[in-house]
Amino acid sequence: MRLLPGLVAAILLTAGCSGAASEPGPGAAAPSVPVATPTGAPELAVEVLAEGFEHPWDVVQAPDGTLLVDERGGGFTAVLPDGAVREVAADLGDLFAEGETGLMGLALDPAFADDRRLYSCQGATSGEVQVIAWTVADDWSGLTRTDDPLVGGLPLNERSGRHGGCRLEFAPDGALLIGTGDTATGSAPQDPGSLGGKVLRADPVTGEVTVWTSGHRNVQGLAVRPGSGQVFSVEHGPDRDDEVNLLADGANYGWDPDGGGSYDESVPMTDPSIPGAVPAVWSSGQPTLATSGATFVTGEQWRGYDGLLLVALLKDQGVLALRLDDAGAVVEQFQVPELDDAYGRIRTVQQGDDGALYALTDNGDGDRLLRITPRG
Repeated sequence: MRLLPGLVAAILLTAGCSGAASEPGPGAAAPSVPVATPTGAPELAVEVLAEGFEHPWDVVQAPDGTLLVDERGGGFTAVLPDGAVREVAADLGDLFAEGETGLMGLALDPAFADDRRLYSCQGATSGEVQVIAWTVADDWSGLTRTDDPLVGGLPLNERSGRHGGCRLEFAPDGALLIGTGDTATGSAPQDPGSLGGKVLRADPVTGEVTVWTSGHRNVQGLAVRPGSGQVFSVEHGPDRDDEVNLLADGANYGWDPDGGGSYDESVPMTDPSIPGAVPAVWSSGQPTLATSGATFVTGEQWRGYDGLLLVALLKDQGVLALRLDDAGAVVEQFQVPELDDAYGRIRTVQQGDDGALYALTDNGDGDRLLRITPRG
């Protein structure tokens, strides 16, 4: 059951705590990114909108203000503009949910106000990862499959569900972008015949797919920079080098774990021996932070945060902020103090149409949907 904490006040945390993060526990590595507050940034208010989720994966906001959340193990939940929380009926009888794969990325059609169409990326018992198109009931009571699947044939690790991807985002030109994982298959990222370890472009009407970029390990985030046309991917490294990459048509981002039929994770995330391999714009180094969903936050009300790329952190339990120059290079990095070690693992951050930032925790049970807004 999803619980709405109607009497839970917004949790206001001052932005003045710009010192170092709390000391790591025994055997843990110190954070590699400082906790800080950008100049001129407001205090942030953090409100729990709903809780009781189990491994929520993504959240989208419809034009009417409704928020839709999905859970990796199956299930959709709507948080309506009046605060009511309801389960949304959907046929998930063929869902494959194992390990890191299940019901994953969501995206609203750009014409959602007219067609009420949305997309999910999910494992299927047929032995593949699929993108499904749905239409949403006017009252948010249910979802109906319309293209089943819109895109099929994305690889799936049926033994463990490892490295299933799978984030969805619309490109500025209307293509549906699909970030995929390599399914822990060594040859997949560099194999032009495999859809694993790639970012794909799909026609949201016909489902026709082309490979846009290759050489990825496990794409967990996609974010479009407003007004620029730039698209950034976020992916997990092995025991080092989580990455944020600026994507370009036909580019290869250098992950090649093919160890002669094995999955060799000792290789670099971006192998310089691969001709034309594109280096990341940001890398965690060692240890990894377990980067996940990402979004750009914009609006004058955000002041010092305006224009930053925010990245959810699972292992480091917070939100990474990256300030980029016009070319996409990182010029400043820090962790947002209000979210640092305050709510556990963060799977997704997403700016809504209302300008607020929404975040999902992923601690296993009792997970929460958070609404974050600038105060004052």
